[in-house]
Amino acid sequence: MGAIRLQTEIPGPKSREMLARRAAAVAGGLGKATDVVVARAEGCLVHDVDGNVLLDFAGGIGMLAVGHSPRGVVEALAAQARRLIHVCALVATYEPYVRLCEVLNEITPGDFPKKTLLANSGAESVENAVKLARRYTGRPAVIAFEGAYHGRTLLTLSLTSKYGLFKKGFGPFAPEIYRLPAPNLYRAPEGLSDEQYVDWSIRQLENAFVAQVDPSAVAAIIIEPVQGEAGFVPVPPRFLRRIRELCDQHGIVMIADEIQCGFGRTGRLFAIEHAGVVPDLVTTAKSLGAGMPISALTGRADIMDSAHLGGIGGTYGGSPVACAAALAAVETIRQPAFLQRAQRIGEIMRETMEGWRRQWPLVGYVRGLGAMMLVELVRDRSTKEPALEETLAVVRNAVSRGLMVIRAGLYSNCVRLLPPLTIGDEELREGLQVLGAAVGHVEEERAAAAQRAR
Repeated sequence: MGAIRLQTEIPGPKSREMLARRAAAVAGGLGKATDVVVARAEGCLVHDVDGNVLLDFAGGIGMLAVGHSPRGVVEALAAQARRLIHVCALVATYEPYVRLCEVLNEITPGDFPKKTLLANSGAESVENAVKLARRYTGRPAVIAFEGAYHGRTLLTLSLTSKYGLFKKGFGPFAPEIYRLPAPNLYRAPEGLSDEQYVDWSIRQLENAFVAQVDPSAVAAIIIEPVQGEAGFVPVPPRFLRRIRELCDQHGIVMIADEIQCGFGRTGRLFAIEHAGVVPDLVTTAKSLGAGMPISALTGRADIMDSAHLGGIGGTYGGSPVACAAALAAVETIRQPAFLQRAQRIGEIMRETMEGWRRQWPLVGYVRGLGAMMLVELVRDRSTKEPALEETLAVVRNAVSRGLMVIRAGLYSNCVRLLPPLTIGDEELREGLQVLGAAVGHVEEERAAAAQRAR
């Protein structure tokens, strides 16, 4: 018997009741990737209100590297809540805030003096990164990239790409944002090799300093070492190294957004370590807090200290309870055995998914880094036409079989896998088998429809 246990269809009767209440009470613009209504969860398992047990390969969109409700985190939360829930770091000092900053200063890339600021969300950490880069350099402009996702506040939404889903109707956006192409090797222009395409992308970056903005006006270049919402696109190391060189040459702050790809997800503590590049600032969130709302900005002390006294901070940033959860989570994630396990999970996922690509034409490409893996679905491998409706069908079918997955990609035609990194081999392979069956089902339906159309 596997981990999945289905007592009803999904959603079942109790779930449908709750979904109706949600529709009546919650703002309609808040999306939901599945119709699962959760009662409780542990590890990689989710129990819904109808008594079904599902495997979770969505992982809170990268939030649950240490799994649902891990014992060490739960115990740390309870102990801290008994002592102090919050007092506000703008009012008084408490040890969990200071200790978490010390740990983050220690483990983030770079051997220079560092400092950290804690906040509540990934968007806040990005906002603070840009604010401090502007304050430190005295410059206004920020360079971001196509496919980027940095948040939903005014500034971070301005930095974010994928207009239709995230930005439509919400303008005007913040000024002095310059967006450049980022190399997605699967969609390189026809006739270019991977290396030629990276060369071309670097030339676009260099040319932007003439055609779009003078480097003397640029405060920061911000990039995700593995683009998340764009479809788990690993940025080629040579491209990241060139960004570092240009930042050094022109006095620009390099910001690595590690909110989704950080904290062990790629088999390293931080994804940018794969490229051997050290950014000036690193933004973190998601798995940092094991599900608690906390984020961090960590980087060079001279940049972090550039704001005037009182210029940064917030009421809830770095609450003692969230800090306690983060300290427990980071202690688990930083262990070599945990990072090795993340690499092994990625190897199993890639091996299985490459088998799908050989079997089903719908699977156009498999990519990712470590345990941050994804399949891109296309209607035609030669044209690479995104298979949007088919991707929705795969997700729905997988959920109906007891596996929680969600979409990704600039064209929303990818299925992303972010299982808790505490998952066992049996559970991992069971989930992959379910997802493979869902892909195969949709492929068969597609072939049948094509046959009928003839």
